Amino acid sequence: MRLDKYLKVSRLIKRRTIANEACDAGRVLVNDKVAKASYDVKAGDVIEIIFGDRSTKVEVLNVRETVKKEDASEMYKNL
Repeated sequence: MRLDKYLKVSRLIKRRTIANEACDAGRVLVNDKVAKASYDVKAGDVIEIIFGDRSTKVEVLNVRETVKKEDASEMYKNL
């Protein structure tokens, strides 16, 4: 699954366009490397999102195309 879609489906970022812009601006790192929106996310990847002075770091547990809102947090683990 593409990185921008994963961020939206997992509800880490609310909109895919915003996730895409964050990737283009270099504010999303996967395994400590700047990643493009087209990066293929796999279980075990560590994603770090930098918004201003705030940073969120999560580990991908599973990748699913569709998830209910209540189950979205099961797709990742906060680090």
